[in-house]
Amino acid sequence: MKLTWDDVTPKADFMNRRKLMQGALGLGAGLIGAGVAGRARAADLTPNSFEEITTYNNFYEFGWDKSDPAKYASALTIDPWSIEIDGMVDAPGSYSVADIEAMAPVEERIYRFRCVEAWSMVIPWQGVELGKILAKAGVQSGAKYVAFTSVLRPDEMPGQRGGSIDWPYVEGLRLDEAMHPLTLLATGLYGEAMPKQNGAPIRLVVPWKYGFKSAKSLVKITLTDEEPRTTWKDLAPREYGFYANVNPEVDHPRWSQATERPIGGGLLAGRQETLMFNGYDEVASLYTGMDLKANY
Repeated sequence: MKLTWDDVTPKADFMNRRKLMQGALGLGAGLIGAGVAGRARAADLTPNSFEEITTYNNFYEFGWDKSDPAKYASALTIDPWSIEIDGMVDAPGSYSVADIEAMAPVEERIYRFRCVEAWSMVIPWQGVELGKILAKAGVQSGAKYVAFTSVLRPDEMPGQRGGSIDWPYVEGLRLDEAMHPLTLLATGLYGEAMPKQNGAPIRLVVPWKYGFKSAKSLVKITLTDEEPRTTWKDLAPREYGFYANVNPEVDHPRWSQATERPIGGGLLAGRQETLMFNGYDEVASLYTGMDLKANY
């Protein structure tokens, strides 16, 4: 079932629902054909407000508490900002966020978000398909993976002053995952520029994977022929693998992944069953023949 604005709480003082829906409808059949909304049981989803999305999240560069990003992210300087695309591409270069947005259509995408900690949200992002940006850069034939590097600014990001993580935060995708139409370089949510606490000014969004794969505040995208380092796999390889696909049949060593806690559902909402690939069944073909327990 396609997610709609009935699954997301509109930001009351932002812009009216009709205008947002007109923007979404303008995307036309292309998004429907790409399966952007994925399969989900809309009646079971708990709506998320702008406040919930921007005050309850993980961004360890600002601290380990869910409220730390909203408290401390104001110190992050995001203008000017550039993101480097390098490695196995024909046209490497440094790009502003405006440059990125000019390279492909900016689209609104309503995505389910599933954290590895077994909580979930529904978030209205806006951004451009990563695959279209990579295609413009010219992916070379030997490239197999895409590596992502987040910003390193310990003077602005208090969480980076500790030694618990080998900063900067790094992530990676297989090339076919990065090129999939669902994979987004997000530059905003709720029709506004990306809030700093959610990964401003540009972040990765991969809706069928656990949230830690969607690296925030990106400064570099590198095409490579080798599987790249990823922060959480480095930290705890028994708990966090390279793929990190949402999978209710593969538990975290310390908790079950069979169910999730929707944020904003209230005390009576309870838990709901987790969907394979977070409900985005159209990506299943990427993993045909793979042992998803071994490749967790």
